[in-house]
Amino acid sequence: MAEQNPEAVFQMQRVYIKDASLELPNAPQIFLEKNPPKIEVAVDVGAQRLAENIFESEVTVTVTAKIDEKVAFLVECKQAGIFEISNVPEEQFDPLLGILCPNMIYPYLRANVADLITRTGFPPVHLSDINFEQFYQQRLAAAQEQAAKQNGSGIITTA
Repeated sequence: MAEQNPEAVFQMQRVYIKDASLELPNAPQIFLEKNPPKIEVAVDVGAQRLAENIFESEVTVTVTAKIDEKVAFLVECKQAGIFEISNVPEEQFDPLLGILCPNMIYPYLRANVADLITRTGFPPVHLSDINFEQFYQQRLAAAQEQAAKQNGSGIITTA
């Protein structure tokens, strides 16, 4: 009798805002400024196993707007999703959690950040698309470089 291979499962179960903060430290005086704000954006991703086949993936964005070195607003939002992943080879978990899951979460994050900023009285900031595959590769290369520095050589060793 032929052995049956179980079918791979990858599905999003839930998307939610894990954390959101909005600060206008120089309001109301900042609204009297005539210059447009300069926008800085920082992005980070993370993931963790919640149960045997259940994982949380999250994308964090920090948007800082400054007018002449004064902070107009600061928004930090962490959008997360819970994913079921089973019958997938172990070596595919990291790319799934670092690329595919953030790609699925990010549109929700973009909408929530734009909404929060609109509520400040400033025009919304529409975040650009992010190539999470490239972002993942950069983080992987940085981790390998850090590991090489810790080993004291340019050669990466694995146990």
